[in-house]
Amino acid sequence: MAELWYGLAVFMLTAYVVLDGFDFGAGALHLTVARTDAERRQVLAAIGPYWDGNEVWLLAAGGALFVSFPRVLSAGVSGFYFAIFLVLWCLVFRGISIEFRHHVADPVWKQACDFFFWLPSLLLPVFFGAALGNLLRGVPLSADGWFALPLFTDFSARPPMGILDWYTVAVGVFALAALVAHGGAFLVWKTDGPVRQRSRRIARLAFTVTAILWPLLTVATIRVNDAFLPALARRPLAWLLAAVALAGLASALLGLSRGRDRAAFLGSCAFLAGLSTATAACVFPVLLRATGDSALSMTAYNASGDEAGLRTALGWLFVGMPLAILYFVFLFRFHRGKATAPADGEGY
Repeated sequence: MAELWYGLAVFMLTAYVVLDGFDFGAGALHLTVARTDAERRQVLAAIGPYWDGNEVWLLAAGGALFVSFPRVLSAGVSGFYFAIFLVLWCLVFRGISIEFRHHVADPVWKQACDFFFWLPSLLLPVFFGAALGNLLRGVPLSADGWFALPLFTDFSARPPMGILDWYTVAVGVFALAALVAHGGAFLVWKTDGPVRQRSRRIARLAFTVTAILWPLLTVATIRVNDAFLPALARRPLAWLLAAVALAGLASALLGLSRGRDRAAFLGSCAFLAGLSTATAACVFPVLLRATGDSALSMTAYNASGDEAGLRTALGWLFVGMPLAILYFVFLFRFHRGKATAPADGEGY
């Protein structure tokens, strides 16, 4: 049961990365690829039907962790308390700027909304990437399962460590590059005109940067986590998923070069999904790695919830998850085609 819930949590987090990732990337590109008010409304129209539904997967993942691995969730929330509040404020400002931009015609209001759509969209991939970096590097878990981290110390990735160091910042930068590429591929698929042309140029550059950073970051991960390479070597599933990621990256670059917009976006989805799941396969069963003493790490086995509760929750999950998946299938089919900018003053 612990393995099943580990897989379900990974699935939900991967769905969040892939789905909310493209509107983070679109937001980070917003001020670059859209230079007029009409073009910015076109970008918002492209992500408008999806962005709030995409965030549901973050809530679903949090709920799954609450049910299946409550000790991990409680330790993580308390240890990353300040960082989580930064993420929440970014999500709040981003949502307000999307929903209320068209309510006031004043140019100053629209510029402020554009800024608060762009900045959180730029910061959130870095924050989430740094969070992943902390999980891979490890945190100073105590014997009773708690930890506290300052924002930064000496940036060395060695105790005493902070949330930010050279490694976690590097993971954040990689996440930003990957999601900018993902958002650019989405805008190439869903827009036309100058926005599509600018998005194509930036997406190709971002995918190239991502391809360069990926092996470098893998080496860095092996350096800070001595269990990562042995796990990668003996787990064929991790190699298979890494191959999916590599094929997705190649497909994205090839699709952008040949004008196959949907294939490029689907390749980007495969890259992010393959990379996320391959990483999860390498670190399994560890959920919260302890630095110094691996016996203190929280795993899918020593931090799982009550067996009866997990079985009950599983029954409800198999009711809700298919409905959520069907909703997204309907949403993408209903809004197929290119997005057009709504009239000034109207929402997306």
